[in-house]
Amino acid sequence: MLSTNSPNGYSVARYFLLWSLVPLITAKGNDAESPTKIRDADKPPSENQLDLREVVFVIQSQRNSFHVRQAEKLRKDLLLQTQALHESPPVILLLHTLSENEGDWSILPLLPYLSSQFGKNSSWIMFLEEDTRVKLHKLHEVLKKFDRRKEWFLGKPLHDEESTIIHHYAFSENPAAFEYPDFSAGWALSIPLVNRLTSKIEEEPLKSDFTIDLKHEVALYIWEEGKGPRLTGVPELCTLPEHNPRAQYCATTVSSHSPVCGQPVKSDNIFVAVKTCKKFHSDRVPVVKKTWGKQTSLLEYYSDYADPSIPTVDLGVPNTERGHCGKTFAILRRFLSSHVPKTDWLLIVDDDTLISLPRLQALLSCYDSSELVCLGERMVFSREAVVQLLASGCKCYSNDAPDDMVLGMCLNALRVPVTHSPLFHQARPEDYAKEFLAHQIPISFHKHWNIDPIAVFNKWLKNDKHTEGLQKSTKEEL
Repeated sequence: MLSTNSPNGYSVARYFLLWSLVPLITAKGNDAESPTKIRDADKPPSENQLDLREVVFVIQSQRNSFHVRQAEKLRKDLLLQTQALHESPPVILLLHTLSENEGDWSILPLLPYLSSQFGKNSSWIMFLEEDTRVKLHKLHEVLKKFDRRKEWFLGKPLHDEESTIIHHYAFSENPAAFEYPDFSAGWALSIPLVNRLTSKIEEEPLKSDFTIDLKHEVALYIWEEGKGPRLTGVPELCTLPEHNPRAQYCATTVSSHSPVCGQPVKSDNIFVAVKTCKKFHSDRVPVVKKTWGKQTSLLEYYSDYADPSIPTVDLGVPNTERGHCGKTFAILRRFLSSHVPKTDWLLIVDDDTLISLPRLQALLSCYDSSELVCLGERMVFSREAVVQLLASGCKCYSNDAPDDMVLGMCLNALRVPVTHSPLFHQARPEDYAKEFLAHQIPISFHKHWNIDPIAVFNKWLKNDKHTEGLQKSTKEEL
C-alpha cells in the first residue's frame, strides 16, 4: 500500500490478502503474437455457441474520480462496440461499485457475489484494467475456442526470472515454472471455476493480511498447490499499444500506461520528504543527491540525527528497525506547519527509493488536489488528505508500528481509498517480470540490494523524453 520498511525489509502494496508459499510446479511458456492453438480434445462441441451476453466484464476500477472516469470510458467503448456488432449488451461491472469493503479490490472476496449473480446464466467473467482496450469481436472468437463447461484460467502469462521477495521467494528452485497473468492484458475465469472457488472461499474464509502482488497471489490461490488449474496463456491477450501494427491479432491491447491529463504539476508544488537515519547518511543520501534529488524544488531529509552537511532535520523521533510510524506522522504534522512552504502535494519516500519527479508531475496532473488523494506504494498525499487524516485523531500506537498498516486502518476508517498506480514499484527492476515492465514507463523503484542504484536510475528513470512526449501530446489535444 504505502512505502515503509516492513519486518521483511519491504514496503507492502495494499492492505489485504496474503497466501502461503507453494512448492514447485512445471509450466510451459506461450508465444506472444500468434493466434491461440487449442488441442482438439479441448475444443467445445460444435453446438456450443457463445453469446456475448454470457460474458460478464468486470473493470478493475478505483474510487478516485480520475479512475472512475477512466473506467466509464472503457465501459462506454464496450457498449458502443456491442451496438456496432448488433449484439445484446453484456453485463459490465465497475469493481469499486460492488462493495463498500475496501479490501474487495483484491477480487477473490467478490467471487461469491459473482457466482450468486451470474453462476447459472453466464459462461465467463472477464477482468479488465482501466487502460485495457478490447476488440470485442476478436475476444468473442477467442473465448469460443474454450469449452465453457470446464475450468479455465486465461491470461497473458508472466513469470519470474529469479526468485523474489515480492513473491515470497516462491518457486526458488525454478522461478520460471509458475506463470501468473499480466492484468493489463485482461484475464478470464470460466464460470465453473468461479463457482468452485466460491465453494472453497465459503468453506475456508480468506485470510486477512497484506497483499504485495495481487496478480501472483490470485494465481497461487487458483492453482491451489496443483489442485486447481494453472494459467492458460492466450496470445491474443496482449499488452501492445492499441495502434501497434503487430496488434492485428490481439483481442486486447493497452491504451497507455502514461497519463495525459494536462500540464504536469509544477515541481515547486510538491514537497518531498526523504526518510533516512544516521547510518545511511554516507551511502544512501548521496545517491539521492546524484540522481532524482536534482529534479526537486522542495526537499528535506528527515533523520534521527541533525547533520548540517546534508542537511537533515531531526524530528525528535528515534530511529527504529521495523516500522516508522512515529517518523511518518511527524512528517505529516510538519507538512502542515509553518516550517515548510505550502504545497498541494506531499511525497514521502525512503532514502533507498529511486524516482522520476517529472513522471510523477505528469501523473499528478490527473488528480484533483482538492480531493482526498492517497497514492499507494510510494506515499503521495494531497494536502486535503493530510489535513483530514490528522484531524481525525489517527495516531501511532508506537513509534515502530508499521506506518503503512496504521495509515491504511486510519484511511479506511475515514472511508478514504488508497489509490494504486502500477507505475510505482516497491522493489528493484529485476524483481519484476520483463514483460510486465516492457509496457510501462515506470515512476519509481525501491531498494539498493545488490545493484548499482545510480545505474538503475540512469537506465530506467533518467530519460524524460517520455514526459516531454506527454506534454506535447497534451498540447496537441488541447
